[in-house]
Amino acid sequence: MTDDPPFSPALLPAGFVDLLTPDARTEAEGVATLMRVFASHGYDRVRPPLMEFEETLLAGSGATLADQSFRVMDPDTRKMMVLRPDITPQIARMAATRLGAAPRPLRVSYSGACVVVMPAAAEESGRQIMQAGIELIGPDSPQADAEVMSVGAEALAQLGVPEVSFDLTMPPLVPALLEEASISPSVRPVLMRALDRKDAAAVAELGGSLSETLIALLRAAGPAEQALDQLAHISLPPRARAFSERLAATVAAVRKTAPALRLTVDPVEFRGWKYHTGVCVTVFAVGRAEELGRGGRYLSSDNEPACGLTFRPDVLFRTIPPAQPCPRVYLAPDADAQVAARLRAEGHATLAALSSTPHAAGPEQNRAEAQRLGCSHILSGATCTKLD
Repeated sequence: MTDDPPFSPALLPAGFVDLLTPDARTEAEGVATLMRVFASHGYDRVRPPLMEFEETLLAGSGATLADQSFRVMDPDTRKMMVLRPDITPQIARMAATRLGAAPRPLRVSYSGACVVVMPAAAEESGRQIMQAGIELIGPDSPQADAEVMSVGAEALAQLGVPEVSFDLTMPPLVPALLEEASISPSVRPVLMRALDRKDAAAVAELGGSLSETLIALLRAAGPAEQALDQLAHISLPPRARAFSERLAATVAAVRKTAPALRLTVDPVEFRGWKYHTGVCVTVFAVGRAEELGRGGRYLSSDNEPACGLTFRPDVLFRTIPPAQPCPRVYLAPDADAQVAARLRAEGHATLAALSSTPHAAGPEQNRAEAQRLGCSHILSGATCTKLD
């Protein structure tokens, strides 16, 4: 029998990691850029709590997050609390309560950490994830949908994310079509799975009189204008047609605000959109499988129309170069404090000598210490000298 190895203090639970420089710096500076763009369009920042009572956070649209939520008991109230797996339901709660009397349209932005039981995608491993996004609450219009997408596109452009694609879908369209066509409730789940797999043969077998229409919808996917042209020629009943027209109107509104934005449309995609009620969007960088963000239209806690877009900074910042550190200046023991303050104001980082005998170190010792600490300059007295 062997003894267990000693527990390592570097060991963390699966899905949780220490984020070090330069990744931590890239994330912090990138989130700051996103929030600046959001604020420039009138989105006021809020900060929901990391934990809420289960009966509050998992009510309404939040109920879809129950299987992704870590729960703990509050030792004070003896009520169950939840570590948030997503910030959007918290914004919906705030809009209906603390911000219920605020003027509409209500524009809010947010950033923060969330914790999920399992990663959202197979290629991901993190259970602590970052979110940063915006929510536009009040109006239910194509222009509101377009504003959220165009602000998101501008934020990505400011970060320098290359070749972004916004992939649009309308999750309520297919359920409305199946209901209006009186497809048997027992057949609908199987048919929906076939549509989700893009399995035209299974759709043809299960769809009955609706097969031709559903296969045409499967084929109406691709670049936005091309897909919408195909969609316009498909015969749809009134409710499904209304969803189709709203999708087209949203694309037209986006084209007015962001004409060069790459847009695609898939009218039968619905996976992952459990509580959404209208146009939804997934954001990708061309050539990468990971989602940079997603969002769409939903109903807030008091059934108020809302739409939003949430980015995943931990994924997003893998598509851009690491943030560069500030140039470092080593402050010799005799460095002028006012000059050092000016250098910091100009964007330099200053590293002060911490010798207990200020006059013991000579120029060579200062140079060696500056190089050891990764400094590019030395400030001695009022003179700042570049290292060779």
